[in-house]
Amino acid sequence: MYGTIFRMKVKPGQEAKVAELFNAWTKERGPKVKGSVAGYVLKPDKRPGELIGMAVFKDKATYKANAADPAQDKWFRQVRALLQADPEWEDGEYLAGGAAS
Repeated sequence: MYGTIFRMKVKPGQEAKVAELFNAWTKERGPKVKGSVAGYVLKPDKRPGELIGMAVFKDKATYKANAADPAQDKWFRQVRALLQADPEWEDGEYLAGGAAS
């Protein structure tokens, strides 16, 4: 599996809107995006005003295809408008993981 972990500094008062956009992606775009496996947004206890996101794809090719999709860019621009700066991205291969039963 392949994907990214990213740190976002959210504009004051915009956290709920960011979460709404990610939830909408999961419901509306996610089922249509080839190779999409999972996505999460975490609100760290010790970093107010920040969110940490994680996106998991089947492989690097499907991850890159989604990143290059104009529909993904349109969605990301909505998220970016709610952030203080561009996210800090860390792309890579997931070596271990999975859902607990």
